Amino acid sequence: MSKKVAEGKIVQHTEIAADVYRMVIENKEVAASASCGQFVNLYPRAKHTLLPRPISICEIGEETITLVYGVVGEGTKEFASYKVGETIRISTAVGTGFKPQNTKCAVLVGGGIGVPPLVELAKQLTCEKVAVIGFRDEPFLKEELEKAGAKVYIATDSGKAGFKGNVIELIKEEGIEGDYFYSCGPKVMLKALADYCMAKNVPVQVSLEERMGCGYGACVGCVCKVKESTESGYEHKKVCKDGPVFLGSEVIWND
Repeated sequence: MSKKVAEGKIVQHTEIAADVYRMVIENKEVAASASCGQFVNLYPRAKHTLLPRPISICEIGEETITLVYGVVGEGTKEFASYKVGETIRISTAVGTGFKPQNTKCAVLVGGGIGVPPLVELAKQLTCEKVAVIGFRDEPFLKEELEKAGAKVYIATDSGKAGFKGNVIELIKEEGIEGDYFYSCGPKVMLKALADYCMAKNVPVQVSLEERMGCGYGACVGCVCKVKESTESGYEHKKVCKDGPVFLGSEVIWND
């Protein structure tokens, strides 16, 4: 499906944690274009804000998509002011998302604003699933993951909720095991998980968080190095188009 930009109607919009918002947008074409692990580009109205903001898809309905985003700059601050009933410019789904595998037990690992895309993934996985999610202080989307059938473990840096520490420490502490891992979050977390899975000889799909320019693969502003059987041993891939999801064993992390 070719990428399009359309008007979507905001049908729900609430703050679910400090500076973290859940927005439900109604547009049948956008919903039909989406799969788990993809993202959409949202366009601010302010004229001085030129570039769209890529937001991961949290849930997909028949005529709606749910986005969960953090307020981190001018664009997302503007989005936070939008009211139910207003319209917003939104693209159809972009990128290469998660590929759900037919395994016995899947472990979903998320960090902060990397947790939202795991919700739709959990809904689509039919196997046993465990979600290990980490936050600085305040958890969110626990209930949505549980509703999708996942057993949820929480880690926080502050110790305010769940285990005090990071998700890798929690996985080791609880002896959490699975035959396939999926993850989205900060690069340092993804690298640590990729190393952990490699040591365990377990595959992991990782969704990379990279700063994007155009969000459509034209500007080459969000490339990462992926192992390839070429003379250099690697190839540059566009996170917004070839990703954001890659196999953790393929990503060159120390670059």
